[in-house]
Amino acid sequence: MKSFSYFLISMALVFQACSQAPKTSNNMDAKLPTTEAEWKQKLTEEEYYILRQKGTERPYTGKFLMHNENGFYTCRGCGTRLFKSDSKFDSHCGWPSFDKEIKAGVIKETPDLTLGMRRIEITCAKCGGHLGHVFDDGPTETGLRYCVNSVSLGFEKN
Repeated sequence: MKSFSYFLISMALVFQACSQAPKTSNNMDAKLPTTEAEWKQKLTEEEYYILRQKGTERPYTGKFLMHNENGFYTCRGCGTRLFKSDSKFDSHCGWPSFDKEIKAGVIKETPDLTLGMRRIEITCAKCGGHLGHVFDDGPTETGLRYCVNSVSLGFEKN
């Protein structure tokens, strides 16, 4: 009888463990921070500056500028898939560039009139993280160039 009880307890623990999602930073179902203090805990200082304060990394310094693996570029703030690797191209602007979002609605576009320029800011539609800007001077059939800070991105291999 004792071994049967151990068996039932073991099975209950297995079922409980299998039903829980792993707690990783890329788990899109994880609760997003709701305050800036929580974002500061979740992100590095540089990530916070770019994603939450709309900063920009220095050109030609980002880890994804010359990155050519197959997979998905994700939002560093919440893990949402934003771009497929086959939409990436070298625009020679100093930041990773893409010609289309992975699907409509994952990126929010907002007019940006800062610094005396007329641009369109792009943010993650899920968490509001600043990604960069989109321009209508892209060389592909879409005519778009999503110019994105590497710091704003994560990557999932195919």
